[in-house]
Amino acid sequence: MIPVFSILVLLTSVSLMVLILMHKGKGGGLSDMFGGGVSSSAGGSSVAERNLDRLTVAIVFIWFACIVALGLLFTN
Repeated sequence: MIPVFSILVLLTSVSLMVLILMHKGKGGGLSDMFGGGVSSSAGGSSVAERNLDRLTVAIVFIWFACIVALGLLFTN
């Protein structure tokens, strides 16, 4: 079971990195302090952005469950 959860952690970690990088920037970062953030958004999030948010949260839950499962397996 440990190799299965280890592979799942690896796959979900890579997936999370890709999904997080695909998100649109929300601003408020260091570049905004120096005038870099001059673009304005025209409304709320799009359907694609909301679906990307949902997918990211689902992958986070899977990643967290695998981490907990590995912790429990390694303590036994």
